[in-house]
Amino acid sequence: MQTLNATLAPLFSTKINELLNSIPAQANCGGDVEGVLPCAMRGIYGLRADVINRLIYRVKMSLSDQKCNLMGLDREAMQRYFAELGEKPFRGSQVLQWIHQHGVVEFSNMSNIAKGLREQLASRAEVQAPEIVFDQCSRDGTRKWLLRLQDGNCIETVFIPEDKRGTLCVSSQVGCALNCTFCSTARQGFNRNLTVAEIISQIWIADQALRAEDETLERPITNVVMMGMGEPLLNYANVVSAMRIMLDDLAYGLSKRRVTLSTSGVVPALKQLKQDCPVSLAVSLHAPNDAIRSKLVPINRTYPLAVLLPACREFVEGEPRRRVTMEYIMLDGINDQKAHAQELVGRLRDIPSKVNLIPFNSFPDTSYRCSSMSTINRFRDVLMNAGIMTVTRKTRGDDIDAACGQLAGRVQDRTRRSARLKQLCGREHIQ
Repeated sequence: MQTLNATLAPLFSTKINELLNSIPAQANCGGDVEGVLPCAMRGIYGLRADVINRLIYRVKMSLSDQKCNLMGLDREAMQRYFAELGEKPFRGSQVLQWIHQHGVVEFSNMSNIAKGLREQLASRAEVQAPEIVFDQCSRDGTRKWLLRLQDGNCIETVFIPEDKRGTLCVSSQVGCALNCTFCSTARQGFNRNLTVAEIISQIWIADQALRAEDETLERPITNVVMMGMGEPLLNYANVVSAMRIMLDDLAYGLSKRRVTLSTSGVVPALKQLKQDCPVSLAVSLHAPNDAIRSKLVPINRTYPLAVLLPACREFVEGEPRRRVTMEYIMLDGINDQKAHAQELVGRLRDIPSKVNLIPFNSFPDTSYRCSSMSTINRFRDVLMNAGIMTVTRKTRGDDIDAACGQLAGRVQDRTRRSARLKQLCGREHIQ
């Protein structure tokens, strides 16, 4: 700890103290900084945002008696944790495997860990997942969990079964700051980012529940989509760490093409993602021009199509087999006409992409209506005839409000959206 404190000493400025005081205590390693780190901190200290996150977390943990939640540590962080205990780093790999592959959360049951170390872990650490409030199944087999976090907020995660795969839709924030007008989550306001543990716990909970029902399932979750509550790229460091656990062969062992991050277009973070964790990319496009998109997706006013689309092209550049999935919600009379389809063809002509047309799923007090199926089919045909791979997404789980755009959760404090959007306008996105 002396070495650690020496490393952290330069950071004990008035600004750091202000930041520390503004962050609610978290009982999770890899804790979230709640979006309060200004660009000045990076400029002053020359540190990446994820490094600052870890440093601040370590300071907070050193000032508290809270146990470290090992659920939220990726392999590198887990090995580092055990090295700081004076143990061989491979112990971290063993515990990672116990938690995520075997579902074991009691250290006393980790049989290849020495008894003394197990006792030490029991006094210093924990493996904690959110509480399941309810577990609901749709008539089409879609399954939704409402999960209560330690602070009382609730989030939702959804499992979509198909013949040869099972896809889990994972949330990254409590609420959402972006206020897309066609999305139920946006109505909930924004409270905070999820920690790494809270993100990866969604997979852990779903995996355990699905295996309990059918012990013959070798891998019930074959795909993960970061398309639940929140904008993943506004919780950058925590989402990337969670995705690394998803990809780790000692955890869930998913390939990069089977993990998809969906973004409304936070361009600086999108560019960084290619370097840090180049999973599959989906973009909430929803319009062929800035006039319409700025009304539907307000972040377009900060990062218009002339900025977003080149970033999409760069994301898959040099990888001929990769495509960006463009998500396009079909809204009656808003963005669904033949002229819109033709304009979209022009926008996507030089971008390796495919288009998912999404029938709008209604929610209370919305003024939008879904396009008719005949209109959706005509729109699809224009794109297909231009050589753009296009599919119409099948609506799943709408009877339990689990369909695209319907996730709401329960947000305790909705007052933080304006502060988050102010930060957004300052282009301080990579957490």
